[in-house]
Amino acid sequence: MNAFLKKIIARTILRQKERTTALQRYSSFAFAKAYRELRIVLKRTVKDIILISIGIFSAAFGFKGFLLTNRFIDGGATGISLLISVLTPIPLHWLIIAVNIPFVVLAYFVVGKQFAIKTALAITGLSLVLATISFPNVTNDNLLVAIFGGFFLGGGIGFAIRGGAVIDGTEVLAIYLSRKFGTTIGDIIIAINVFIFGAAAHFLGVEIALYSMITYLAASKTLDFIVEGIEEYIGVTIVSSHSEEIRQMIIQVMGRGVTVYSGKSGYGKRGETRDTEIIYTVITRLELSKLTTEIEKIEPNAFVVMNPVKDTKGGMIKRRPLH
Repeated sequence: MNAFLKKIIARTILRQKERTTALQRYSSFAFAKAYRELRIVLKRTVKDIILISIGIFSAAFGFKGFLLTNRFIDGGATGISLLISVLTPIPLHWLIIAVNIPFVVLAYFVVGKQFAIKTALAITGLSLVLATISFPNVTNDNLLVAIFGGFFLGGGIGFAIRGGAVIDGTEVLAIYLSRKFGTTIGDIIIAINVFIFGAAAHFLGVEIALYSMITYLAASKTLDFIVEGIEEYIGVTIVSSHSEEIRQMIIQVMGRGVTVYSGKSGYGKRGETRDTEIIYTVITRLELSKLTTEIEKIEPNAFVVMNPVKDTKGGMIKRRPLH
């Protein structure tokens, strides 16, 4: 490792852990560990920049290629920006920044400094793309505009979220209000959007407001698809007296990994307890039917609990093919 790289590591990774920057204070092992951390950080940063850039261009295409020329809006902060741009001569690229400034400030206190900085940069990037790049008006068919405008806008928001930022600050406000008043995030987002679409019905007409709701639905579904991924995972907890057979079946037949917990069974009229092994595994939705069939072959009365899993990292589920 050359001296220049050592100085960079000492002033970044290692300086966060110790106050000194003298190179002789650090061992070779410390430099090797810090170098690995630096590579991980740089790799993640490049990935985030790519995802946020894709999100910016996708959202800008949804705005200028579909929604703006047809006066359709979306929900949240982007919906507010679109509504104001339709009703006033203020350009959308300025409104995107102005409307989201309070949400960026709020994100600094609610989520964190790094998230707020990345969000501010993402929103600024979206504003610059809207101001400098022209996109063709793809279609004037209202239904196609509503669906595909929402698709590209939702995809843009989703890719930005995967990159660790947002280009629509409504969810930050929803998180803050949910903590303050004890309501759910979904209820707050619905309340905000009811107000936005009500205003759209009043100022733009009921028909445009209804098409805008289709835009919002298309955007939200695309956002969920991008953020949660193509595959849907299911976490399965199994309590059975034949736990070892089921464990072997999951490994050999299903080709998946398992985690075994030690627990106590509390079933019985008198509250008798006995030691038991609890099996946990994660499979894809497509494998669920096969797993339940294989469990039934071993023990029809096994207690099985299934929960949706948003995403997985590590392990073997994404490395091994479906059987």
